[in-house]
Amino acid sequence: MTVPAGKTAALRPAGTEGPGDTSRRVAFGPAVLLLAALLVVSMTAGMAIGSVRVPAGQVWGIVGHALGLEWSEVTWSRARETIVLDVRAPRVVLGAVTGAGLALIGTALQALVRNPLAEPYLLGVSSGASLGAVAVIVFGVQVFGHLSLSAAAFAGALLTLFLVYTTARSGGRITSGRLVLSGVAYALVLTAVMNLLLLTSDRGNEARAVLAWTMGGLGGVRWGTLWLPAGAMLLGLGVLLLQARPLNLLMAGEEAATTMGLDVARFRARLFVLLSLLTGVLVAAAGPIGFVGLMTPHVVRLFVGGDHRRVLPAAALGGAVFLLWADIAARTVAAPAELPVGVLTALTGGPFFLWLMRRDARRTTGGGPA
Repeated sequence: MTVPAGKTAALRPAGTEGPGDTSRRVAFGPAVLLLAALLVVSMTAGMAIGSVRVPAGQVWGIVGHALGLEWSEVTWSRARETIVLDVRAPRVVLGAVTGAGLALIGTALQALVRNPLAEPYLLGVSSGASLGAVAVIVFGVQVFGHLSLSAAAFAGALLTLFLVYTTARSGGRITSGRLVLSGVAYALVLTAVMNLLLLTSDRGNEARAVLAWTMGGLGGVRWGTLWLPAGAMLLGLGVLLLQARPLNLLMAGEEAATTMGLDVARFRARLFVLLSLLTGVLVAAAGPIGFVGLMTPHVVRLFVGGDHRRVLPAAALGGAVFLLWADIAARTVAAPAELPVGVLTALTGGPFFLWLMRRDARRTTGGGPA
């Protein structure tokens, strides 16, 4: 059975494009090369900009020497080398990994639930992961050793995602309003429980540090802790790229995907576990950072189309670039004080979310494009 093109378009949720949409698409190769170049520039800026400015040439010289590439004469001090390699470089790598991972999660969630507003922060998944991580910190649980924090965050994210999806699904379909309202409701409850744990904890100093962490931030990271979020992000990217075709099928609707041989329920369950694992690891590493997974997929689809074989790698690069510049702004806007990066992503993502809801409402009511 073949689903007519018009029928497929009608089934597609507002605000998304199918793999066949070619309007406004640019060549995939140049788009990825441009994003990769922007990522290199962003990482260089992240290591150069701060309370102590380091010229870009010195940044590359320091990194090159650390990698054993003697391409330039040493013209920098030991202090600058320490700042670049031990303070800023791990932070920049975590920012790129977290931004890429959040963009991948948002892209996959929007396809899985066929909703352009789907994103781990808005659906309460980040709140569930945060509650799991805070519970481990407050109660001092170390069942899995140094992996206990990530394991608890994963469990909280998975349970929350299941509850939100189950609550929002009624009559075999999910509407944008019901999904967002369910996510917001669970996020409020989970955040209240988390705050209660922090307020009643007898670890005052630790509680204050965790409270700051709940606003999202990339500071204080060390090289030894980066392997887990980096590995999780690369695993997520690889698995999602292998599942690009099923994600494309889901965008045409559950009925069409089932007709094409996809076991929708089993596929969703597997990817929910994967996305919850990735969310848990990223939240444990950087705290809950919102709206990266909402904005990046929509912006990327404007340029590379709706085929997830193109969207996923482009979104990963775009998310990394966006979060790196948000972190640079967080370090410089109120210098010498440092703002939580989650605050800045919310300040940009909030208006984007409102615009997206307005556009979705106008299309649903037949008001035409916004």
